[in-house]
Amino acid sequence: MSIRREARCTFPAAIAYSGGTMNRYGELAAFGTAVCWTASAIFFERASKRVGALAVNFYKVVAAFFLLALAGFAFRGMPLPFDAPAKAWIYLPISGVIGFVIADYFLFNAYILVGSRLTILFQPLTPLFAALLGFLILGERMKPAGLVGMGVVVSGILIVVLSRNAGAKSGERRPARPGGAAAKGLAFAFASAFFQAVGLVFSKLGLGGYDAISGTQIRVGTAVLGFALQALLFRQARELWVEAPRDRAAMKSTAIGAVFGPFIGVSLSLFALQSTSAGAASTLMGLTPVLIILPSIFVLKQKVKPLEVVGAFVAVAGAALFFLL
Repeated sequence: MSIRREARCTFPAAIAYSGGTMNRYGELAAFGTAVCWTASAIFFERASKRVGALAVNFYKVVAAFFLLALAGFAFRGMPLPFDAPAKAWIYLPISGVIGFVIADYFLFNAYILVGSRLTILFQPLTPLFAALLGFLILGERMKPAGLVGMGVVVSGILIVVLSRNAGAKSGERRPARPGGAAAKGLAFAFASAFFQAVGLVFSKLGLGGYDAISGTQIRVGTAVLGFALQALLFRQARELWVEAPRDRAAMKSTAIGAVFGPFIGVSLSLFALQSTSAGAASTLMGLTPVLIILPSIFVLKQKVKPLEVVGAFVAVAGAALFFLL
């Protein structure tokens, strides 16, 4: 590792290097990412159902931008990514538009349509899509076991979806008609996983050995502009800048979700990818569908059937199989 790269490491990274336990810190960061994404999903679902997906997305990335600036100043003495290489300024903004603006449009609308627990169940597809895109675009090696892992993930998702539909037909809830809100929500959750994967590919191209917090700030800053432009194009400016801020409960949930999601969560995920193997990082980050089960029961007061729990574990197991074999 070059001296120049050492000088740009964040405080946690410096500890990892000096202690010779880089992989362990990366694995802890990956698990912490899953915990953060679980918390952020719950808070963002609450806020999105009150003020809509666009408002939550916009204020989420605004809050994250300033939090990242504080973190950059604390760890690097630099609140803004002034030292980012040219490659970072080329690829990370593209990653921000695809990974935040487009992917989160689908993600947050899926929260509204089918809830955070079912939406998050599709997230193990993201590293699988990323590996497939890496194979097709970057020429990275893809193991034959990857196809098996992808099949297991899809099987886990199908177990949950079919279980919910069976419950609906037996009178537990209204049937999910093709083309209805539930079908649209599932399609949005799938699209979100795909576009997040595309964003990850561009993040990898742009980040390299650059600081994870500052790299995230570039992505988040681009997303702020993207969501503002979206509000203007779709004539939602009044809803975004006048009406949404009046809902204090929604803004509070958005702020908390921003701390756990695009600030701590995304920064930890990039640090994990830099610090440990892609397989270990992706597997631990993919635990969110399992971790969200208990909060869904005790916080959101949702009824979770045993078969849905089985499906979540199967989906996570498929992601682990994909990376660890």
